Amino acid sequence: MNREQILVEARSVSKRFPGVLALDKVNLRIVGGKVNALVGENGAGKSTLMNILSGVYTDYEGEVLVEGEVQHFQSVHEAQEKGIAIIHQELNLIPYMNIAENIFLGDEPLNALGWIDKARMHAEAEALLQRLHLKVDTHTLVSDLRVGEQQLVEIAKALRLNAKALIMDEPTSSLSESETEVLFGLMAELRASGVGIVYISHKMDEVWRLADFVTVLRDGKWVAELPMEGCSTDEIVRLMVGRDRKDFFVKQSRERGEVMLQVEKLSLREPGRSGKFLLQDISFDLHRSEVLGIYGLMGAGRTELLETLYGLYPDTSSAQVRIEGKPVQIRHPQQAVAHGLALCPEDRKLEGLVLDMSIRTNTTLASLLQCLSPLNTIHAGKERKWADHFRQRLGIKSYSAEQLAGQLSGGNQQKIVLGKCLMTQPKVLFLDEPTRGIDINAKNEIYRLIDELSSQGMAIVLISSELPEIMAISDRIITLRQGCISQCFTREEFTEESILKASLPA
Repeated sequence: MNREQILVEARSVSKRFPGVLALDKVNLRIVGGKVNALVGENGAGKSTLMNILSGVYTDYEGEVLVEGEVQHFQSVHEAQEKGIAIIHQELNLIPYMNIAENIFLGDEPLNALGWIDKARMHAEAEALLQRLHLKVDTHTLVSDLRVGEQQLVEIAKALRLNAKALIMDEPTSSLSESETEVLFGLMAELRASGVGIVYISHKMDEVWRLADFVTVLRDGKWVAELPMEGCSTDEIVRLMVGRDRKDFFVKQSRERGEVMLQVEKLSLREPGRSGKFLLQDISFDLHRSEVLGIYGLMGAGRTELLETLYGLYPDTSSAQVRIEGKPVQIRHPQQAVAHGLALCPEDRKLEGLVLDMSIRTNTTLASLLQCLSPLNTIHAGKERKWADHFRQRLGIKSYSAEQLAGQLSGGNQQKIVLGKCLMTQPKVLFLDEPTRGIDINAKNEIYRLIDELSSQGMAIVLISSELPEIMAISDRIITLRQGCISQCFTREEFTEESILKASLPA
């Protein structure tokens, strides 16, 4: 790679937060027409470095060069003017504005009178959505889109800028397989036009498919830059985590206990559509010390199943539910918690955490009765004790329980959500995509936690879009297809081909 091809370069970049050295003399190159896969554990500093390159963080040490000239961006707008755009893993959209308004927010086209040219704005937004094969009216509110569609809107925002250097932070984490293929095709077009791409992903199959070279960070430090040719997954993983893959998770076999949860004839009607069902006649049992996997394609009803059992749709659902043999009616999440259920939601940012609150307050938010003083006020010391307990147990990387949840990496945020769930002392734990956007090492920590909880007698339902993951953790797997159970597999029957086949529309 010639020097002239380097569009953006970070040299010896360091960044400090209170009590934490997030980056320590890190280097990175963005090369025209090439994809640099940036990999590392959660907390390795990947997002911090990208936020510096894109103008989010302005206080740092070291140098950022754009086409050989030193720059020090004071805003995201300055970085964009120099041709740098970022697609964030955590969505930065305004839910109650429409698609076009989100795409052009802060840079709306104006007509001759100085008014916002809405016709032009929607026309250009429509053209961007067509590039992404997203067939949705640009007047649609973002809050009415599913998560994958919102991710495509986030991508459209970056494409509008016609950037020379594009940073993509876990862009496929919420996309379906077909949406992912569209994105990969678009990336090929961008590369051919000379755009340099930094691609952050924990999915090694994507790294191998897309990247020309890979940059590895560990614990805020630069470890290596390697060409993909001649490199191996084992070598990359070893550089990321500092040990071999053979040290990773292996599920322990155990006998399952008595039935903890019985679900019979669960159905969920589609709002506003008479006679249409999102889920229909779902029945299954869950045993003590069992991990039951639920697999299905996008739109199969996986998340809706857990949310229905958790009491989120009392007016449009019906079911016969027993917990430890006793019939229960759950019409509100508070009732679910009282009956020993806990739900770790798919979208940790929107549904699992209050990002502007501390680790302490997030951890105890669902269990405040355990933190009361004799005067029935919240006792901060008790909250801190519980938060520190789960910080230690789950290995949450932070300088104290008072650190804001929004300042942590995605993996550490997910651990806070798990801690909040565990503090309610559940009998049955629902996990919806618990490792989405999490690095290999953090995934293995969560796998081991699931195994430990199962060995202690907890019954667990796990949703995962990654077949190798759900096969590694589960004792049984139920496949959903178009809102119905299509098949149930024992561990001895697990194969990727058979599970995927059972999930495909008939």
